[in-house]
Amino acid sequence: MPKKLIKRYIPTPEKIKNMKGLGLLGKWLHNPNIWHLHRHSVAKAFLIGLFWMAIPIPSQMVAAAFCAIYFRANLAISIALVWISNPLTMPPIFYFNYLVGTYILGQEAQEELGFELSWHWITNVLGDLWLPLYLGSLVLGIVLGLLGYLTIHLLWRQHVIKSWQERKERRRLQKQAKASKK
Repeated sequence: MPKKLIKRYIPTPEKIKNMKGLGLLGKWLHNPNIWHLHRHSVAKAFLIGLFWMAIPIPSQMVAAAFCAIYFRANLAISIALVWISNPLTMPPIFYFNYLVGTYILGQEAQEELGFELSWHWITNVLGDLWLPLYLGSLVLGIVLGLLGYLTIHLLWRQHVIKSWQERKERRRLQKQAKASKK
């Protein structure tokens, strides 16, 4: 994976250090290891970011940030990937997680969930939804995280091999050009 491409799209360390919700991480944000871009830190960041993206909790970014710091993954990528589940994409993502959870549990999925911000809805409907929702979210978070981790490792390795081959070919051509000039 080209570092320039990744650096173009991830937020800078300064921008992340200034995020309101991440202020409690304090001195840990100054650790240079969580800002490096190398195969292992990026792959771990994909695992962490995609996992927390699938889990329906408030403050997914903070959870991803703690994990990125603990596992020495790239913090910016971990946090950026959490934003795949944003206010527009959350309903279909979490509904799919719910469907996966009901399938695993062998339950019938409710067709009409009809979200209401009321005590009755929270106590009656949410009580029936939480287990399949979180089970499906956990399973999909693990699967997506592992797929992201493996994909980054494979793509990065492929890029390195291609770069080696191109460098080897350039050297061969330079040697041929030198030999033909003699």
